[in-house]
Amino acid sequence: MAESVVNRFLEMMSAERGAAQNTLEAYGRDVSQFLEYCGNVSLKNISADDIADFVQYLSKKEQLSSKTVARKISAVREFFKFLYTDKIIKENPAADVQTPKQQKPLPKFLTREEIKQLIQAAKEENSPAGRRMCVMLELMYACGLRVSELVSLPENCINFDKRQILIRGKGSKERIVPVAPQAVEAVLDYVSYRDYFIKGGRKSIWLFPSKSSTSGHITRDTFFKHLKEIAIHAGISPQKVTPHVLRHSFATHLLNNDVDLRSVQKMLGHESINTTEIYTHIISDKLIKTVQKLHPLAQKHS
Repeated sequence: MAESVVNRFLEMMSAERGAAQNTLEAYGRDVSQFLEYCGNVSLKNISADDIADFVQYLSKKEQLSSKTVARKISAVREFFKFLYTDKIIKENPAADVQTPKQQKPLPKFLTREEIKQLIQAAKEENSPAGRRMCVMLELMYACGLRVSELVSLPENCINFDKRQILIRGKGSKERIVPVAPQAVEAVLDYVSYRDYFIKGGRKSIWLFPSKSSTSGHITRDTFFKHLKEIAIHAGISPQKVTPHVLRHSFATHLLNNDVDLRSVQKMLGHESINTTEIYTHIISDKLIKTVQKLHPLAQKHS
């Protein structure tokens, strides 16, 4: 009986929910694993405790990740929701079952040396496209820009006297971020190459114009593609380098050099300090060495 009910459940998921074949196969495996775990217990007699025990089994005995456990329990929940809706069972034992909390992955970031390698690789191209990539890398890392903010920077966004950049972020909210001298110099060096990217000698309001894009400025996809090429040239795995990783690197390196969290929040354009706090989980070698050197318990007793 259980097998036929599972098949009916999967048919419902396909017909009513439009579930993909891979999803159906995964649901079938997960529900079957649960029913096998329960043994000969009737569907009507399965309790919330049985499902909770299954969660513990997956986590501790099978040692599956919280993400995998959550996926399997999601399938079990959907199965019992189906049973309850079709009146095969009178009560839904999976309604209030808790799954293990999933840890948010820590942001990935590059070392300072890797950032230097990327910028140097862009410089070595010695072409208008290389110059453009060089200044874009400098600005993204120097100011913690989102890729959407970077590609759509207006030509007049930088105050060269004050070394500041005006950024229009999410929800059209503006913020002002200081620009490192090296990045300012990179922008000034790039200006003479900018006209190369403007079609037919027309004027453009964008700092990084494009001859082909409908927006008039370089697209995120083009930047992403060039970034991967630069990474390969720099001898860094392209899988390791993304625009968001450069932004993470900016935040991580600032916090590791004792810049306060509120300042980093403002520069990143985060509305909530909670979004920025994830970076505090990345402990620098400098901090580890400081604790090992100065903590009272690390001192040798004479």
